Amino acid sequence: MSRPLILVSNDDGIRAPGLRVLAEVAAEFGEVLVCAPNEERSGFSHAISLRSSLRSERAPEFGERWYAVSGTPVDCVYLACLHLCERLPDLVLSGVNPGYNLGADVFYSGTVGAAREGLLRGSSSLAVSVQADAKPEVALPFVRQLVPRLLAEAKAGTRHLLNLNVPREGGTKGLRAARLGHRRYRDQVAEREDLAGRSYFWIGGPPAPISGDPDDESDTGLVGQGYAALTPLEIDITAPDLGDWAAWISSSSDPSAPQD
Repeated sequence: MSRPLILVSNDDGIRAPGLRVLAEVAAEFGEVLVCAPNEERSGFSHAISLRSSLRSERAPEFGERWYAVSGTPVDCVYLACLHLCERLPDLVLSGVNPGYNLGADVFYSGTVGAAREGLLRGSSSLAVSVQADAKPEVALPFVRQLVPRLLAEAKAGTRHLLNLNVPREGGTKGLRAARLGHRRYRDQVAEREDLAGRSYFWIGGPPAPISGDPDDESDTGLVGQGYAALTPLEIDITAPDLGDWAAWISSSSDPSAPQD
């Protein structure tokens, strides 16, 4: 029997320290192929390159089956699953990202985007992030805990998309399941001027401090309390009760109906 095939990717680029750490721990459980952007692609979410070409180059300075791709994190997983891998990966690991992906971050994150693409391609997936100033190694005990279970369940036909966030202290309180919380940012738009006198903008801002509210059982609350937070994600983000919306539609006026 062949060993499981594990695809490792990220959004921080082929040179990111967290990528090597994740690839090394993945090798404990199966054959590993690494396919990552050739440079940082943070914040690319689920962007895919449909109208531009991609280039893939081997990166032997990092490992035998390492590939650097000129596209997004999703491009990397798509290309690897459909072309570089000899078979569909049993598991896709994405990270280790230097900075949390909590709450609504999952809609912007290239780390989560790569993992989500893995699930769309038919593999179980795990996105791994740590507190911004933490070493990627703090996540490894939890990765070692989760990977065997994910592989076993994938073999049995059950696939998952999981988002793991680990605080600086390594989640010394343990691992907890959590819903997405609300992560606050100091959002801003900075208008500046280039040397030709034309305006340009920088958007975004740093995250606000995360509180350790003991009553907050969301991912943001748990990491603030020192837990590692594991959030199961799903592709279907449809509102849970369509009956309410059917009634909402029925109660609204029909714009095509004749008006008095």
